[in-house]
Amino acid sequence: MPGSVPQWSDPDVFALDDDDELPPEIAADLASQGPPERRKQRRDEPITAKPPERIPDLATLLGLAVSSVGGSEREGQSRMAAAVEHSIASGEHLAVQAGTGTGKSLAYLVPAIRHAVAAATTVVISTATIALQRQLVDRDLPRLSKALADALGRPPTFAILKGRRNYLCLNRVEGGAPAEPEEGALFDPFAASALERQVKRVREWATETETGDRDELVPGVTDQAWRQLSVTAKECLGVHRCPIGTDCFAERARGEAGRADVVVTNHALLAIDALDDRPVLPEHDVVVVDEAHDLVDRVTSAATGELSANQAKLAARRCGRAIDQGVADRLDEAAEGLEIVLADARPQRLEEMPEALGGALTALRDAAAACTTALGPERKEDPDGSSARKLALAVTEEVHDNAVRLLDAFDEPEGQRRDVVWVAAEPNRAPAVKVAPLGVGGLLRERLFGQRTTVLTSATLALGGSFDTLARQWGLPPERTASPAAGMASGKEVPSDSGGPKWTGLDVGSPFEHQRSGILYVARHLPQPGRDGLPPEYLDELTELVEAAGGRTLGLFSSMRAARQASEELRGRLGTPVLCQGEDNTAQLVAKFAADPATSLFGTLSLWQGVDVPGDSLQLVVMDRIPFPRPDDPLASARQKAVSAHGGNGFLTVAGTHAALLLAQGAGRLLRSSHDRGVIAVLDPRLATARYGGFLRASLPPFWTTHDPQVVRGALTRLNAAAG
Repeated sequence: MPGSVPQWSDPDVFALDDDDELPPEIAADLASQGPPERRKQRRDEPITAKPPERIPDLATLLGLAVSSVGGSEREGQSRMAAAVEHSIASGEHLAVQAGTGTGKSLAYLVPAIRHAVAAATTVVISTATIALQRQLVDRDLPRLSKALADALGRPPTFAILKGRRNYLCLNRVEGGAPAEPEEGALFDPFAASALERQVKRVREWATETETGDRDELVPGVTDQAWRQLSVTAKECLGVHRCPIGTDCFAERARGEAGRADVVVTNHALLAIDALDDRPVLPEHDVVVVDEAHDLVDRVTSAATGELSANQAKLAARRCGRAIDQGVADRLDEAAEGLEIVLADARPQRLEEMPEALGGALTALRDAAAACTTALGPERKEDPDGSSARKLALAVTEEVHDNAVRLLDAFDEPEGQRRDVVWVAAEPNRAPAVKVAPLGVGGLLRERLFGQRTTVLTSATLALGGSFDTLARQWGLPPERTASPAAGMASGKEVPSDSGGPKWTGLDVGSPFEHQRSGILYVARHLPQPGRDGLPPEYLDELTELVEAAGGRTLGLFSSMRAARQASEELRGRLGTPVLCQGEDNTAQLVAKFAADPATSLFGTLSLWQGVDVPGDSLQLVVMDRIPFPRPDDPLASARQKAVSAHGGNGFLTVAGTHAALLLAQGAGRLLRSSHDRGVIAVLDPRLATARYGGFLRASLPPFWTTHDPQVVRGALTRLNAAAG
């Protein structure tokens, strides 16, 4: 594991203290179960499952599952399910591309459940979005549990597990830790009163909720309010020391997950479980990574450290309640030094550590270390003091560890560095200095693929016609081919380099007839996009397309600036409504868009991947430009430079992969059911004219392609008339 990745104090980590002791009743209970290696997963109900040899085969269970949702078996779904079963049995990793409409959730859930029940173990399903988590837990798994109960001898069980910060902390609700208003609220009475009202509402909700899960609080509250009544793993006293530990919502969720056949979680928690030495998830031997196209970004995000003056000042305030004020003041002074340095720093990637910033980070590191020493060991006889100490220690250690990581990032020569450092200045946030790994392939190869069987799936994995592009990012060796397999792909020997993990790529296709159902229109006649907003020609083209479609348009833009410009301009030209992301909650905007076919919805990144609107309300998807990362994106530019330095094509490997993924995800918004018809319109002519255009087009579904605007407008007019 690279030295650049520290022991994270991450808000999503569950962790017990090293000296935590089990209470006598739990210790006795575990002892009665025999040695750890012989213990079985415990269930809420008695285990009455059939012996493994009597459990029906996969085809039978899949048939029952499909019947339970009122569907019919599909060839791609059956092939995928068989490949997943083979992967679980052989230990060979699997990457499977399954287009929209394949039914991929059932294709991996059924073999996963069969394995969990037969082997008395747990399978973990990891997703990138809350929407898919909710679909699995609220719809797919309850149906499957009921449908497969008789065949398996008992209903298979499932649970959802989130990071500890997502659950209410009853100790904080009961006043076991001091309230901490945000720094701005300390001087703004209006902000303070708004924060107090939200905290009061959460306290009232605490008397009603059975789960303490933030997502069940409707309407929600701000992050600032939620932080008042929740804790990270580092801030937690531990279930056996906390005065209210026996009722802990987070521990209850973790306990339910430990008894479940299937645990649904997110990529961030999966990353922390794989990369941290202390396990977060229950013991498991199989992981299914759905929405696997997002895995690298989510792992990178989980491994990214950030240090700001506000963070250090918070640490100083917390320490001031638990140690000598003079020691805490030293940390506060160091925080002010960092604030001064960052105020004068230009947002950019750092090739070398500036002297002023290095001095500020060194002062922070040393002051944080002094505070940690002063906090000393925990005093078990003082639970109230323990809460204050834990809160102080968690953020102080994070300040210290991030400062150390930032300073160490420049120890190696430039070509051998593992981390990227940059100064960030984001809207409505104080300046900060960030550090992220240059790549996460080595980490995934060692700590995920090296330790458990992994199935990766998405509608978008074969970029440019090959799985190798993403495989390299995952740390897997290359494959010879990624063409759709004639049979079950895992029947062949997979080449690997240096004895690396064996894996197979399988494309099971899509039940949709893309050439009959959709048109890819590339506006080759338009000028290349500029940097000063949308050119007039783009706005004219967009107007004509939306008019021909009668609304029914999802506009996907590379920036919010472009989305707002297009919205404002077209509202003055069209007689149909145009909604723009940011004007309301995104879910509400999508609901309004789906409810009125004449409405168009314009937006940016989250809409490229998060919209599922089947039917006549969506018949035109417009993309303003190829979604390359910004040239000044610190992480992307550093990765491009590293690839080029080793003789590769940095632009295509990094920027091209990023663009191909988003283009394919955006195009995937069009056909959501077998009856859908429509047009994908790309206004950027480079998709047709640039040398890299072939790679990008090969990442898209096989739509019928044209460059003729009259042909497209005619098709949209006919679709609009047919839809009424």
